[in-house]
Amino acid sequence: MDRKVYDIAVIGGGINGAGIARDAAGRGLSVLLAEQHDLASHTSSASTKLIHGGLRYLENYDFRLVREALAERERLLKSAPHLIKPLSFVLPHSPAIRGAWLIRLGLVVYDRLAPRRGLPASKAISFKQDPIGRDLKSGCAKAFVYWDCCVDDSRLVVLAALDAAERGATILTRTKVMAAARRDSVWELALRSEGAGAVTRIRAKAIVNAAGPWVAGVLQNVLGSKTRRKVRLVK
Repeated sequence: MDRKVYDIAVIGGGINGAGIARDAAGRGLSVLLAEQHDLASHTSSASTKLIHGGLRYLENYDFRLVREALAERERLLKSAPHLIKPLSFVLPHSPAIRGAWLIRLGLVVYDRLAPRRGLPASKAISFKQDPIGRDLKSGCAKAFVYWDCCVDDSRLVVLAALDAAERGATILTRTKVMAAARRDSVWELALRSEGAGAVTRIRAKAIVNAAGPWVAGVLQNVLGSKTRRKVRLVK
């Protein structure tokens, strides 16, 4: 058994696991991350490829969530400009859905909820005058343009994991956490690497379950949780 006691053991090498490992290592904590396959080999390489500020949450008046998402979008755009690029979105306006003034107001709020240094401001356009409307039918005359970002999602995960490793984290790919049990106030984890018959045991003060769609399986089969609460998966 490894004599070292890690502050945190992270189960899962997607964007959440890699991001948590990077953040924790950057705060001076000792971190081990174990991913049963490769980094970003599942959900985190099958995303929308978007880094958005949560425009749709404005309809629910969740301003705090939008502000946090916008700030994170700006932070990511600044830290990884080689992976994250500005992307414009065009919203055709239909009076039957909502008033143009309401959409414009929402986009102005979206622009100003957090500092915006890397992206243009939203604007209204006329399809009759703007080249964007050249190939469209004449039924829609007005639209609004706003900006978010697109990203190479799997490379972003790898970048986060590499940065975590540079900050001292131990990143183990193709390594499955077979079991975990609480002993003497710390967690003891049994790890098995792909192609290796022997089981390696490590200890950690805390475990972060970042297994994505497999989070419930980790809770029950690895951590032995008896909770009756079910984990609701999201798309």
